[in-house]
Parts: sequence; C-alpha cells; structure tokens
Amino acid sequence: QVQLVESGGGSVQAGGSLRLSCEASGLPQRSGCMGWFRQAPGMERDGVAALEIDGTTIYVDSVKGRFTISQDNAKNTLYLQMNSLKPEDTAMYYCAADTAACDYGLGSQFPFFSYWGQGTQVTVSS
Repeated sequence: QVQLVESGGGSVQAGGSLRLSCEASGLPQRSGCMGWFRQAPGMERDGVAALEIDGTTIYVDSVKGRFTISQDNAKNTLYLQMNSLKPEDTAMYYCAADTAACDYGLGSQFPFFSYWGQGTQVTVSS
C-alpha cells in the first residue's frame, strides 16, 4: 500500500523560506516520477515541480529560481525547498508519486500521478 505523508508547511512572512518533506512508503526506493502540486482556495490544483527518475526537474514558471525539488533515495523522501516566498505561494501543497516513468499525456506540462498525499498548508503573509 502506497502512502505519502507531507510535512513542513507553516506560516511565514514574504521573503522567508520553508522546506516541505514527503515521506513515501510502499514505493520502490527510486520511484519513476515524483512531484509537488498546490491548490489555493477556489482554484484548481496546479503543478509546481516534478522530478523524473533520471534527475530531470520541471518547474512552473512562477517558482523557477526560488523552489528546488530533490529526493533522498535512502530515506525515500521527496523535498521541496521554497525560498523567497511570496503571498501568492499560499496554498495547500500536495506530494504526488508514480511507480512508472513520468507520463505527460498529450502535451501536459506536468506528469499524471497515481498516488497523492493529504497535503500540507503553506501560508505566506505580506
């Protein structure tokens, strides 16, 4: 049974930093595809960052240069380091994973995922 558990969310002021963690269980030590999504109130869930098994990273334009996705294979944990946070980064952040290689379907910017965590809230105040 696959389980993804996020942690590390919280409230920070604009310009601050947070590191989100996603501990995965029930997955191979190196999953085929992992990523982070976020959903603000009243908005759709959108991709933030993705990490392919070969180390390729993908970021939505709004976080490029500020966020970094990484993985500790030994701990089976995915991270999202978030620096220079802005109020518009406020959202519930979700970890996602799939055992297969990243599948972008027909031209999607972010892969599709089979497994999702419950989310961790990030609030950035101005």
